[in-house]
Order: sequence, then C-alpha cells, then structure tokens
Amino acid sequence: MEEAFRVYEEIADRQGKLAVVGLGYVGLPIAVAFSKRADVIGFDVNTQKIESYRRGIDVTGDIGDAALRSCSVDFTSDPDKLDGVRFFIVAVPTPIKSGNVPDLAYVKSASRLIAKKLSRGAIVVFESTVYPGVTEDVCIPILEAESGLRCGTDFKVGYSPERINPGDKVHRLENIVKIVSGIDEETAEAVARVYELIIEAGVYKAESIKVAEAAKVIENAQRDVNIAFMNELSMLFNQMGIDTKAVLQAAATKWNFLKFTPGLVGGHCIGIDPYYLTYKAEDTGYHSKIILAARHINDGMGTYVAQQIIKILVRMKLDIKNARIGLLGLTYKEDCPDIRNTKVTDMIEELSEYGITPLVVDPWANPEQVYEEYGIELSSMSALTDLNMIIVAVPHSDFINMNSSDFANLFAPDQGPKIMVDIKGIYNRSDFENSGFYYWSL
Repeated sequence: MEEAFRVYEEIADRQGKLAVVGLGYVGLPIAVAFSKRADVIGFDVNTQKIESYRRGIDVTGDIGDAALRSCSVDFTSDPDKLDGVRFFIVAVPTPIKSGNVPDLAYVKSASRLIAKKLSRGAIVVFESTVYPGVTEDVCIPILEAESGLRCGTDFKVGYSPERINPGDKVHRLENIVKIVSGIDEETAEAVARVYELIIEAGVYKAESIKVAEAAKVIENAQRDVNIAFMNELSMLFNQMGIDTKAVLQAAATKWNFLKFTPGLVGGHCIGIDPYYLTYKAEDTGYHSKIILAARHINDGMGTYVAQQIIKILVRMKLDIKNARIGLLGLTYKEDCPDIRNTKVTDMIEELSEYGITPLVVDPWANPEQVYEEYGIELSSMSALTDLNMIIVAVPHSDFINMNSSDFANLFAPDQGPKIMVDIKGIYNRSDFENSGFYYWSL
C-alpha cells in the first residue's frame, strides 16, 4: 500500500492525528468538523485565542460556543504537541502589505514550524489563498530546507483552497464542493479521501496544485469585478437621477442577468485576493486591466458614499459639524463579527474630514477589538436619539427587521428632515418616503 493512503487510513481509524495550523475563520470550522471523524490537534500561535477555545468561546462567531464546547479538538499553542503528526492542514491568513503586495509571512512561518515536525510519509495541505506557484515555489523549499527531507519522496504536499463564507448559514463547509490537489496523483487521491470524511458535497480533484491555487484566487476576483460593475452603475445612475435598485429589478427579469448589487467590498477575501492574482500577473509581465480597475472602483466606494452624505447634508441645509448621525454596522458583511478590511471605516474617515463623528452601533462586532483596530468607540442603540440622519451600512438581521416607524423614533421631533441612507438598498424606498424621510441608497 502506498504511504499516502496509509496516512489516510491512520486518520480514518483514529490511529494517527490530524493537525490544523491556524485557527481563524477558516481553520476553526475545519478542525471542529474533522474532530467528528478523527483525532484533531488545533494549533495557533495566539495563546489568547487558544484559551478562549478551550473555554468554549468561539471568537470567530461562526460555529458557535455550543459546537466548540462539544467538539474534541485538542487546542494548543505548544509546537511539541505536533510531534508525530502525519497530516497537516495550513489555514493561516494571507493578507496584503503596503502597495497591495502579497504578505506571505504567515504561510512561511507555518511552513517553518511544520518542517521541524515533519516525518517521513507525512502530508502537508495548504488551504490559505495564494497566487499560483506559492505552494511549490515558496512553501516546499522551506519545508525541505528546514526538515532535511525531500518533497515527493520523503513527504508529500497538497493544496485545497478554502471556500468558507463567514456568516453564511446555508453554504457551510460540509456542503460546499472541495477542490483538492497534490504534488502527484497518489497525494491528490489521499488528500481527497481525507476531506471526503467531512465534505458531504464531495471533492473535485484539480489536475495540479497551480490549477487549484488559480481556481481559488479567481473566484473572489470574479465577484469583485461584478460588484465593481454594479458600483459604477450606481454612480452613473445617481448622476442621472435614476433609482439603481429599480433598474436592477427590471433587468433581473431576464433569465441570464447576473443578480449582483452595489455595496462596500471589504473583508479578508474579495478585497484582497484579486491583488494576489494581479501581483503574479505583473511578475510574469502582464499588466491587469479589468481586475485592477474593479479594485480601484471598489476600494473607493466608502469615500464616495461619505461624499454623497455630505452633499445631502448641504442640500438639506443642515449644520454639518453639529449634525447627529447614527451609523448602523461596522463589520465587513452582515451577520458576521469580522472587522478585517471593512470599508465602513473609509466612510467614517472621510466624514471625519468634515468634522463629523457618527455614533456607530454594531451588535456583532467586538467593542474592544474595534477600538484597538480602528480607535472607534461603539455606541448602543439607546444612544441613538435626536438624530438628523441614519446610515445603514451593514444589513445585519438586527437592522433588517426595523421599519420606517422604528427609525422615525430615533430622530428629533419637528427638527428638520429625517434622512435615511440605506447603502445597500435593503429597505423599500416608498415606505420611507411616504413616512416623510429623505431616502438615498447606492
């Protein structure tokens, strides 16, 4: 029997341990899911995070405290716990540095850590989003140099890109098809069998690691381009005095119209992954046109919305510096606590240039984390009184259930116009306009 399949059987029979390195929004769900079918070590260098997981507190907010408490993952920040592990999954962040250059520091660090624990026959699978070539050109050389072992003969490497959608209760790890790949056919098959232990939707074997890396990085680039088109349309229609939402609803009656909507594009995936692709493209001598243009549009939407808000305040003859503005939502997407690369802060920063400091409310975000990361003090809903304007930036379910009457109660009575800025257009315009609001959305 080939060594790679022995590793799979060891995992399936609980004779060997599987380790997940990196326990954020990607690694934690993987570790918890595998713990139902295998003995799992969950490793992260963040000792505070590990302590929270041990106490059954899900800091990602994605799988829930109950699922965390009932799982059998051995959470640790002790590298010695990785001794003897023969199947590693790397799920560390891959952010970008200044100048939109890929930051591979975490992937390199994880590779060095694992290399010190590599044994003959082990398999290392990378899940972090990277540009095509990183696994073979960056990670494998580190694994070989630090371990003294040779990839392909002494140990094997695979790549299986994450497709988790934080906050999505429908598309979960188990029911999303998993792309897998390996340094050779045997490794790809073994990696496929391991993931098939938890992936109900099945796996798709890519023909090479580079193909799998490329498939992942274009998924978010495609969404980015489509949303950028919607954002450009919203700016165009705003100039023309046409309701963008009404246009999109009319266009959507055609069967092949793609149902994207305008909005702020942040987070650790869509707002970052395209830069990995364009970086590699430029490295090979190709200068991206569409992808970078989309990034330019989406990166500027927070500032654009803030400028429209200022124009509205001026048009409505309100005292800009003394206007009381409530802003609902700070995380990068709805019903998710993740504040990484949120574009709401771009809007807040632009408003501050005009002396405006909105009262920011977000029941999903961690107040301490928000203050530490952005210097913003979150307010409670009870603080939203005598407002001149409300901005719904992130449509959390807490806010979607509110109606025009609920919002009207937050405004100062008989003190000028009530202004609703519904960035993503989640509410019914006529409901607000019939209730005396000035309504604006992308």
